Amino acid sequence: MEILRYVAFSTDPEGGNPAGVVLDASGADDAVMLATAAELGYSETAFAVESGDGSLDVRYFSPLAEVPFCGHATIATAVAHAERHGTGRLLLRTAAGPVTVTTDRTADGTLVATLVSVAPRTAPLEEADLAELLAILGWSAGDLDPALPPRVAFAGAWHPVVAAATRDRLTDLDYDMAALTALMARRDWTTIDLVQRESPTVFHARNPFPPGGVVEDPATGAAAAAFGGYLRELGLVTTPAELTIHQGVDMGRPSTIIVTVPAGDTGIGVTGTAVRL
Repeated sequence: MEILRYVAFSTDPEGGNPAGVVLDASGADDAVMLATAAELGYSETAFAVESGDGSLDVRYFSPLAEVPFCGHATIATAVAHAERHGTGRLLLRTAAGPVTVTTDRTADGTLVATLVSVAPRTAPLEEADLAELLAILGWSAGDLDPALPPRVAFAGAWHPVVAAATRDRLTDLDYDMAALTALMARRDWTTIDLVQRESPTVFHARNPFPPGGVVEDPATGAAAAAFGGYLRELGLVTTPAELTIHQGVDMGRPSTIIVTVPAGDTGIGVTGTAVRL
């Protein structure tokens, strides 16, 4: 297999979220894909196989396990594919469902990709689970923003959304990795989407990702899509809307994710750049 390395949601190789991309994973079984992802050590690696109709069957592996959907690896895959085959619209068949992604070049030649997630939805975050999560994070109920109630949100994978009332609370992140890993395994959560609202359309985010073997993800497109669906479902944003999510800043890997929230119940758009490492 040819293994490509990209950073997504940044034009600077020192920022964004690194991802592995295999554009032709024909013949690779689960063990090979998992071993490849583990060797790369990135939070996710995407493995694609071309279908006869021009679409791609895509699977995503962290260093520890397969995940149903990954936003930053999707953006990286789309940009890698566009570099070789040209820009346009591409259909990805993922374990979470069909995801369309469109690539284009800006005036300065930068490749930009926009994915449209599967239909999002939310579910209650049970009080006991919230209490356990806050205890693991070292947060209290008083640290939360009451205008953004805790929920579990989905747009291809499940992410609890927990909003900090202040940027300082979000900045001060420390948690018991083993305890959070166990909680997330019981609930089938992919990352924890910790957010803080700067303005009605600008947010800061941090995403603990112990199931992937990393303390924190510097850019999480799947969580950004789920968060856009959360805001729309709870009536916390006027649609159609364009949101900017800043992530990775506290890790020294600044990332910018643009989220498009249409009216209705369609998928959420997630836009970002990717550059090859």
